[in-house]
Amino acid sequence: MMEKESALLSGTFGLFNESYPPIMDGVALAVRNYAYWLHEKGYNSCVVTPRVPGYKDNEPYPVYRYTSIPVTMRKPYRLGLPEFDLALHTASQNIKFELVHAHSPFSAGLLAARIAKDQNVPFVATFHSKYRDDFQRATRSRKIANLMLKEVIWFYEKADEVWVPQKAVEETLREYGYKGNIEVVDNGNDFATNEPLEPIKQAAREHLGLTPDERVLLFVGQHIWEKNTRLIIESLALIKALPFRMFFVGTGYAADEMKRLVQEYGLSDKVSFVGTVTDREQIKTYYAAADLFLFPSIYDNAPLVVREAGALGTPSIMVAGSTAAEILTEQVNGFLIENTPQSLADKLQHLMQNPALIKEAGHNASHTIARSWESIVQEEVLDRYLSLIRRKKH
Repeated sequence: MMEKESALLSGTFGLFNESYPPIMDGVALAVRNYAYWLHEKGYNSCVVTPRVPGYKDNEPYPVYRYTSIPVTMRKPYRLGLPEFDLALHTASQNIKFELVHAHSPFSAGLLAARIAKDQNVPFVATFHSKYRDDFQRATRSRKIANLMLKEVIWFYEKADEVWVPQKAVEETLREYGYKGNIEVVDNGNDFATNEPLEPIKQAAREHLGLTPDERVLLFVGQHIWEKNTRLIIESLALIKALPFRMFFVGTGYAADEMKRLVQEYGLSDKVSFVGTVTDREQIKTYYAAADLFLFPSIYDNAPLVVREAGALGTPSIMVAGSTAAEILTEQVNGFLIENTPQSLADKLQHLMQNPALIKEAGHNASHTIARSWESIVQEEVLDRYLSLIRRKKH
């Protein structure tokens, strides 16, 4: 059925988002995998995103970039200005879209909504982030943040379908005031594999020069306080007598302060800041080498990094009751803590003394939360896209 429909569709699936490589975050990876697997399945796809100076795209599908300026407080993110980009305006007029899919409600999303209206094609919008937290931090005013949130809800109300990446995220969107239908479409994972994990993990540890008796802890993501990075460092200070290595991968406004905090606690010989890693094989090495993935964020909705770690047999520790932790079951495919440094320290100490618990949870995580992007796109995304197109045409 899909092969026949692919032949009949002459237009393009457009994926619109504020972030895209070289800016690496979970949403950027989701957009990239949507576009890649749509292309691999025989459909025309493209990405529309802000321009990053000096970066050249090398994708098998078109990437249309538009004018942007840096966001000072959120490096390396860019503020897109598509309305000032004549080349993009001309290009978008020459593309026949079958459907547009926005992964943010800002410049890229507003552009997607306008194109959908102009070309009378289906408009899908995925809700990924807790925008109220971002708005309040940027404006330092709850009143202004709530006004901005109303604009976000207005955006999602314009969509033909609104998607969330896991069920618990629906609660956040409802809390913000959205009353329409919501569809759950899981995130995929490009590290999912049927190969035995032990040889992969052993090779990764050897590559990083890690000794067999070291417990390896990992965090991947933006280095911002909202992700509870301070809690991680403070918990490590409570167990610094134990043999462990901690890797922080990523960057963000709090990176320098995090490094200073590590020095103050006397953890410099145990904690390494790797910086941004854009090479997927390199980040795979860190995931595979780790024993535990520390992600106590109560800011995130559906973090892709937890699924990536799980795919390589590395279970996560998350805060019980947080939206992000919905996919974990205590001591089955991950571990849950209270939102305190002492709780995380106690959990780490217990697990380091019981490595069999870590191994079992990692095995279960690889089978329960690590589904491939190819499977997600082929079995869920395409089916919903084609259904929307049929409904729109009839």
